[in-house]
Amino acid sequence: MPGRIFHIAAFIACIQVVSGQGIQDSVFRIGQVDVTAESFFRKETAGMKETGVDSTVLAEKINLSLSELLSENTPVFIKNHGRGALATASFRGTAASHTRVNWNGIHINTPMAGMVDFSLIPVYLVDEVQLKHGTASIADGSGGLGGSVNISNRADWNRKLGGKYMQGIGSYNTFDEFFQFSAGNRRIRSSTRLYHSFSANDYPFINRGIGHLDPLTGKVFNPLDTNKNAAYERSGILQELYFRPDHRQIISLKYWGQWAGRSVPQATSYEGPDFSNLNHQQDTDHKVVADWKYVAGRSTIGFRSGYTDRNIRYVLRNYIPGLGQIPAIYSVSTQRSFLNRLSFTFEPGPDFSIEGNLDANLYDVFTQDTVRGTGYTGQQKEQSLLLALGKRFGDRVNLNLMVRQDRVDGAFLPPVPYLGFDFRVIEGKELLLKGNVARNYHRPSLNDLYWQPGGNPDLLPEQGMSYELGVEYLAGAGHFKFHPELTVYRSDINDWIIWIPSYRGYWEPENIRKVVSQGAELSARLSGKTGRLYFTAGGTYAFTSSVNYGDPLVWGDESYGKQLVYVPLHSGNVMVNLSYRGFFITYQHNSYSERFTTSSNDITRRDWLYPYFMNDFTAGKEFRIGKVLLSAEMKIYNLLNETYHSILYRPMPGRNYLLQIMVKY
Repeated sequence: MPGRIFHIAAFIACIQVVSGQGIQDSVFRIGQVDVTAESFFRKETAGMKETGVDSTVLAEKINLSLSELLSENTPVFIKNHGRGALATASFRGTAASHTRVNWNGIHINTPMAGMVDFSLIPVYLVDEVQLKHGTASIADGSGGLGGSVNISNRADWNRKLGGKYMQGIGSYNTFDEFFQFSAGNRRIRSSTRLYHSFSANDYPFINRGIGHLDPLTGKVFNPLDTNKNAAYERSGILQELYFRPDHRQIISLKYWGQWAGRSVPQATSYEGPDFSNLNHQQDTDHKVVADWKYVAGRSTIGFRSGYTDRNIRYVLRNYIPGLGQIPAIYSVSTQRSFLNRLSFTFEPGPDFSIEGNLDANLYDVFTQDTVRGTGYTGQQKEQSLLLALGKRFGDRVNLNLMVRQDRVDGAFLPPVPYLGFDFRVIEGKELLLKGNVARNYHRPSLNDLYWQPGGNPDLLPEQGMSYELGVEYLAGAGHFKFHPELTVYRSDINDWIIWIPSYRGYWEPENIRKVVSQGAELSARLSGKTGRLYFTAGGTYAFTSSVNYGDPLVWGDESYGKQLVYVPLHSGNVMVNLSYRGFFITYQHNSYSERFTTSSNDITRRDWLYPYFMNDFTAGKEFRIGKVLLSAEMKIYNLLNETYHSILYRPMPGRNYLLQIMVKY
């Protein structure tokens, strides 16, 4: 039904005009988010490592999900359960629930599992993506032991009327449609985005989870298989309204609704009948946020209120002779969040600033499996107070002190302090030495506490200390810019929560004594132009050591001192984009080292995931006819037809293609 509504709405709107705000295209495509000297050396962000995904990358990845954008262009490792399936983040070697995600300023991690499925966030809806690494996430809220991902939308006040329509047709019966229409003036603006995506997702693969015996040769071989029961479909709308009563204040209202359905294919090791073990999940999401900001001289006051509502229905069916398809699991859940923030900033002078915000949030969950008769109802009330002081000492030193105090269900949690610094190494040059030391903690999710069966209400919150040191440089000459950054970090996290099999016959969460996550992140970006040739090249490398140091007498000697499962020790990516007279090409490369699927890292007991190197290529042409811009591009994914897995027994597609057409006014 949502898909039909999308087609009708897009058709009617296309009769009027075709164009849009949002992600900037064209030379355009080579346009970027410039890092200026003013934003490079700010007392309010001293010691923080923050990285943004520029508009070149957003334009190139516009038809993908946020999971693919992050995995291909940032140090964040995405644990992908298959094309179109669940995708969660591992930021600096931490768990999925340790990455805090904010949409237009409101916290959207699910209160049930505490994580975000990045496969359900289309890049098309995103205008800006900013990552706060490690303890920099304390500025957004507690709990981001790995960091935070902030996605936001913005108004284009310079355009009165605009619209855009895009159509993508790809391998495995994949169809993507996006439409956007915006209108307004200097005081009021409206933007509407609609999208619909569908894929049969039936790609072929060599099934390495099953071995067949060749009766002629007597050799064991892996059969060619098809990714069956894996179709997915998503439809949604993003509506934005902006109002400026005067030059001192702005009011905005944003609504994002999405309807998603997907079948979950059997694991490659499954050898049962095709009509059993059939999984299907439906997600219905509604998010709305209202924001008011008022600027009075050197002070800024803001108030934000948000609401999220997520409904999930998961069904597992098996075939019973004489009865047909019978649900073995029929699980429904409702998750609601009420989020409010009052903020205040005051800058008495250019060298000193004070910032404070007060959050009051309520999380409510209901879940039930009607077949097994299990489930729970849970609620959590949270208040959080942040005070931040920024001080600049001349042109050489910035200091930033933050303290956050949380109160959950009437109980005060330990305060979270942060101290960061920036030091300009050479006067007049944008070469910074930066670092911070901070404390952070993450409380258990409602599933950790109350899931039936297995929840553990006696779990302790995860907490620890983090240390970070880095060097950042910004240089520019004419049309060229160069921006490298190197950061080393260490986090000692106590009472780490992990789900393990219990003697009762089901999985239960437990605290283990300690996990040490440490490593290095290197990023570099070069951009510029020569004549009519525009280019940008960027890449990241991450060394991530995330090791279990739990009590060997409890946790087990074989896991002590070993890398956590599914965390690659080495990962990196490179993206190069060239544009000349409307022609453009993009090359994308990603590399991941081996990942272990057992806590003992013993590859003789179970499969391990071998390293893989992924290559994508895009070529296209843009045409301008008056005020109308037309573009066509061909994308080739997995250019070298690599065989790889992100998750054990979940195959990924080989070489595949997408043709994308865009019309913009």
